[in-house]
Amino acid sequence: MELELRHLRVLCAIADSGSVGRAASALGYTQPALSTQLRRIERLLGEGLFLRSSRGVELTAYGAEVVSEAREILLRADALGRRRTGGATAEAGRLRLGATNTPVVPALLNALRAARPDLTVSVCSVYATGELLRMLESGEIDAALGVDYPGLPVRYSPALAQRAINTVPVFVALYAGHPLAHRVDVPLEELSEDTWFVSPDDGVGWPGAFYDACRAAGFTPADTHEFHVLDQLQSMIAQGLGVTAVQPTVSPIDGVLVKPLAGDPLWQRHLLVWRREAVEAPVAEALHHHAVRVYRNLLAQAPHLQRWLARAYTGARLPDPLGPN
Repeated sequence: MELELRHLRVLCAIADSGSVGRAASALGYTQPALSTQLRRIERLLGEGLFLRSSRGVELTAYGAEVVSEAREILLRADALGRRRTGGATAEAGRLRLGATNTPVVPALLNALRAARPDLTVSVCSVYATGELLRMLESGEIDAALGVDYPGLPVRYSPALAQRAINTVPVFVALYAGHPLAHRVDVPLEELSEDTWFVSPDDGVGWPGAFYDACRAAGFTPADTHEFHVLDQLQSMIAQGLGVTAVQPTVSPIDGVLVKPLAGDPLWQRHLLVWRREAVEAPVAEALHHHAVRVYRNLLAQAPHLQRWLARAYTGARLPDPLGPN
């Protein structure tokens, strides 16, 4: 057996879906056939690429390196195909990109400018992923960076396609003088008496996922404020006015600590969604490739997340946010 482009696409599909079964469905294989294909690829490479469990699959450290290289190779192969067919000229133009609250955008735009100088990207900032989906369906934008939550995958018409960028736990930001500031991770139930700043409805499951986690922890927040402007929010938290759920890529200001929640009761998946008729496959591939790379770099710069990863990968395996195969 020799490694071919189709094998690399298989690895990327499994990594993106978090499940051999869902990848098989997307690629038109049966699950046993794709499982056999994966085992052959792993034997060829000499090492396992995925951690398997009843809840799905997660990349090993080696697997993450292989998939990253596979994406690079596929991007270059697509670029060669465009030159051969003259497709580069046809794909030149504008891309209307919508983005929810994500730190990925600045570095992503810079990466795209270098990788695809033929592409002019205009960005529209929208808080709610639900609104981004509406704009995609109506043709107001071509692609979007959004989110969804465990057990609540986004719903959309066949006109749209999606690919996962990353799945991360939700952390908590609290005052540096908070009674739990000394804890390595913070039990959600021990924040039951705190005032919570809760971001508004995003149309795809928040804040419902937050309140579900609170109920599972045995309480309902008694005092909440609806707020999502991060700079102002951090200033209020630094003054001890409350706590809030945050993405692990958040850089805390002086007086604010960002910590994992014990047991990781809340997760969030970052997504690229695009209109099939508006975004050519190589453009979608470039968008996803650079979004994954930028997000990985941001995660590497978050010391609170690196501490969490050091513990998580030496303990239980990470859950698949969309359930079993």
